[in-house]
Formats: sequence, C-alpha cells, structure tokens
Amino acid sequence: MSITPELLLHAYSIGVFPMAEHRDDPDIFWVDPKRRGIFPLESFHISRSLARRMRRGGYTVTIDRDFEGVLDGCADRAETWINAEIRDLYLTLFRLRQAHSLEVWEGDELVGGVYGVVLGAAYFGESMFSRRTDASKIALAYLVDRLRQAGFQLFDTQFLTDHLASLGAIEIPRAEYHRRLHDAIEYEANFTAPPGPTAQEVIQRNTQTS
Repeated sequence: MSITPELLLHAYSIGVFPMAEHRDDPDIFWVDPKRRGIFPLESFHISRSLARRMRRGGYTVTIDRDFEGVLDGCADRAETWINAEIRDLYLTLFRLRQAHSLEVWEGDELVGGVYGVVLGAAYFGESMFSRRTDASKIALAYLVDRLRQAGFQLFDTQFLTDHLASLGAIEIPRAEYHRRLHDAIEYEANFTAPPGPTAQEVIQRNTQTS
C-alpha cells in the first residue's frame, strides 16, 4: 500500500520517518533510531571561519523559493535514500505547507540548501546539500536562526554525524526524544514568519552566548 501524506505526518508525530535503500528501490521502510540526533537550538555556534565567510557575502538566502531544487540537490549523490515515492511525498507536504526549504544562491544558481518537515513547534531536518564550500553550513546557520526566531522547540536531525556534532548537535535516547517530540508538537511555530535576517544579525544571535 502506498504511503499517504496523512500517514507520513502521523509517523513523524510518533517519532518515525521513512527511508529507501537507494533511489531505484521501490520499497520504503520506517526508522525509529534507538539514539536520535537533535540540535539544541540554544547551543548552536557559528565558528569564526564561518562568520568570516558569511560576512564576505556573495550569496543570497531564500525560504521556499525552490523546494523541488533543494530536494533534488539532496538526492543528487551516489547513495541516497530518496526514491521516487519519497520525493513525491515531500513535494505534497510542501504544497500542504507541512514541509519547507531554505536555499543558498550565488546569483541565479542554487548552490546549497536544506529541507524538512514541520509539525507544531518541531522541525524534522531531512537532508541538506552543498555545491560550494560552506554552502550547507551557511544554510544551517540561517535555518537554526529562523527556528529560534519562529519559536521552534525541537530540531530533529535524525542521526548524529561528525559534521553536525562539530556544530553543536547531540545524541539522545529514543525515550527522551519521544518526550521532547510530544511536548514540541503541542505548540505552534510559523516557519515563514520571521523576516529574512542579515548575515550580521544571524552571526550576532548565534555567537553572543559562546
């Protein structure tokens, strides 16, 4: 049976997310990791080198301008869990305003971005990509700032990677994640509400307590 958008949102609400073995695999399986990666929004830190790169400029950051382009950028790699059905499901969630993207541009070229699913005050980060040095780091910095300004309480990264850990992500047990998830989806947050900040505003808000 095909997965419906309603079933997919219910899965997220109970801490489960879908994956495929590879892009050509028609089968989807559900994942509920024993240990879950999250970004404590208050502890995200912009490094000096990333702050310098952000101040140099030469890029533009947008919200929901090219969700499909970000989705396809994330899938454009040798190994991907985004098969055709998963791609269609996220495009549907975007049309329903339950999924959002943040894009990084150099001129008219999409060079990086991140997308995820939203339920209440929980943001489920699905994937990000980069076609330029630091583009995904810039996307993440702007994303965390937006989540904080919009009142989100949970930023789920699914798994913890060395890259995410270096930026402040941590790993928590499944039971603790489910507790935080239950609390977060009881509140409302509006991903698109905060105005687009300047690079300096993002840097100041994410380094002032470091």
